[in-house]
Amino acid sequence: MKRTRFSSLTIGLTISPTKGLLVTCLVLVSSLLGEWRSTAHSSAAYNKVPAAALNKLSPWVLAHTAQGEEIEFLVVLKEQADLSGTEQFTTKLEKGRFVRDTLWAKAQSAQAPLLAWLKARNLQHRAFYIINALWVKGTRAVAAEIAARPEVARVEGNPLLSGLSPIEREAQPDDNQWRTAEPSVEQGVSTIRATELWALGFNGQGIVVGGQDTGVEWTHPTLRLRYRGSAEPVVTHDYNWHDSVHANGGACGPDSPVPCDDHNHGTHTLGTTVGTDGDANQIGVAPGAQFVACRNMDRGNGTPATYLECFEFMLAPYPVNGTPAQGDPSKAPDLTVNSWTCPASEGCAPDTLRLAVEAQRAAGIFTVVSAGNSGPSCSTISEPPSHYAAVYSVGAFDARTGSIANFSSRGPILVDNSQRSKPDIAAPGVSVRSAIRGGLYANFSGTSMAGPHVAGAIAVLWSARPELKNQLALTESLLNETAVRVDVSDCGSNGIPNNVYGYGRLDVKAAYDLALAQVTPLADTISYLGGSGKIQVRALPDLRWRAASNVPWITLIGNSANFTGNGAAQFTVAPNDSPEARTGTILVAGRPITITQSGTAPFTVAGRVVAQDGTPVARATILFTRLTDGAPGPSPTTTDDDGRWSKSGFEPGVTYRVRPSKGRQSFEPNALDFAAPLTNLNFTAVNRRIIIGVR
Repeated sequence: MKRTRFSSLTIGLTISPTKGLLVTCLVLVSSLLGEWRSTAHSSAAYNKVPAAALNKLSPWVLAHTAQGEEIEFLVVLKEQADLSGTEQFTTKLEKGRFVRDTLWAKAQSAQAPLLAWLKARNLQHRAFYIINALWVKGTRAVAAEIAARPEVARVEGNPLLSGLSPIEREAQPDDNQWRTAEPSVEQGVSTIRATELWALGFNGQGIVVGGQDTGVEWTHPTLRLRYRGSAEPVVTHDYNWHDSVHANGGACGPDSPVPCDDHNHGTHTLGTTVGTDGDANQIGVAPGAQFVACRNMDRGNGTPATYLECFEFMLAPYPVNGTPAQGDPSKAPDLTVNSWTCPASEGCAPDTLRLAVEAQRAAGIFTVVSAGNSGPSCSTISEPPSHYAAVYSVGAFDARTGSIANFSSRGPILVDNSQRSKPDIAAPGVSVRSAIRGGLYANFSGTSMAGPHVAGAIAVLWSARPELKNQLALTESLLNETAVRVDVSDCGSNGIPNNVYGYGRLDVKAAYDLALAQVTPLADTISYLGGSGKIQVRALPDLRWRAASNVPWITLIGNSANFTGNGAAQFTVAPNDSPEARTGTILVAGRPITITQSGTAPFTVAGRVVAQDGTPVARATILFTRLTDGAPGPSPTTTDDDGRWSKSGFEPGVTYRVRPSKGRQSFEPNALDFAAPLTNLNFTAVNRRIIIGVR
């Protein structure tokens, strides 16, 4: 097989080869982007394109319509939904409904004029709502006219992309090895210590994983019982399966009404995530979890539109032959596993899928993405969606040695100029045995195999600690903090995380142990004058944990990197010279601890003290107590001849208590609490009742 700098991975298959068979491990493929740009910027490319449209048309669209061709393209609108309101919700169902309804409402309103225009001209189109965009088929003239519209942000290509890449088969001593079931637990499953959680009764039960790939052979002996559609009284594929391939489709054909895999890759990845035959053949990390699936590639080749369509289905699944209008977010999976790429080098715009994965995250869906197989070169994690901040990117190591796989892509991320460290973590991805079509098995290598290990681990962890379910940032933190550390200096790495292993090698049992730790408090407030605090941790005697601060004004005291068992992380906070309050986060035993510090800008409060008949009470003493931290409050003040008082110098972010005092007089109310400027802190002197005893 011809090798390129993007496809140099060798893999050992243990099945009889078929000439031309493509099996993937997510290797990035080379492209001709430079030629597209050259064509796009030639004088012919600009011919008959209005100036208002030119800057909105991607180079790929210009290049592929130069000879009058009709192509597929995506129209991205300027208005995109604001999902910040998800912060007010706590459950996945609440978040999912808010996200779906917000996205849907925005798309319905913003797309209406363009949809009417397309329908009037009988142009093929499909509307999306997970991002406010439309798929359209047309010529350059159509694309240019659309691009010139004021509501359109840009027009991007919808090229057929090699989401999967070719690998070679390695000769085996026994060509029939692994063709049938093997009565054993796969090595990678044991390496990440998932079997230790199985022994405690936690194997992913109650968790649903969404597989977005080449489809799935749901009738495979290790997958049939794990398919959510087979758990119904009658097998149903509604809300459990979707096919985004609407033409061709290989052995499955287009729009398959039942789960089908035209390649092997999707079956293999879901097998590693949840596969079990109910007996000794344990290929999956989470054999108690269920799966749903969406085919986003036609024999290993997808388009931005097919990828978006599956993201949309996973956000709010709908029936077979149904429409997104029937989407039900209550049937969304808890997490998705994604072992594919959308190469920007082949025309996939770098930002197209970002809004889709951010929508999934806002809805409480964990998005696991394989990092890619373009290592060992640095900054090779570069293709959507692996480089996005909103996804959990997974590199591959060899479970037999613990060493990073040579093919595993590295960081840092340069494609968006973020210099972000990636991958996030590493998992087994070399010679992984899992399911393939025909009820058979094969060993594949690639980060495509590593990602499913992480997806399965999350399912097992969430089944063991249900309070973590869909708490994405906390789950990531627990996995990161307990990963087996591997210090390397490659690719600009310095400490943990690094650009080779991320935070280290996955250890799901350690993540579970850390989840058991009790950490208090989870938030603290410090005066603008500065101060100190302490976070208590109660943990298993041999559990190692750490505290970390990347906030320049919060300093951890002592050896913050190494604690074992019970302990306390102490910190100091520098004075805040700004009038504005500030907030920082430190990490203690995997938990984010929020530290809030008030600004220097003081505020004033005021009130009045009167008798029951409304006459003023002069020269009453007004006393103040600082409740938030027990520190001394401001000095007292007194009422004037009209019973009025005021006091300045109160610190924002702090709660105070005020009470009046005069001789043996009583007041109603006895005291008032405040944390902001007020002018109605009023009190009434009440008559004292004197009870005289009678003999």
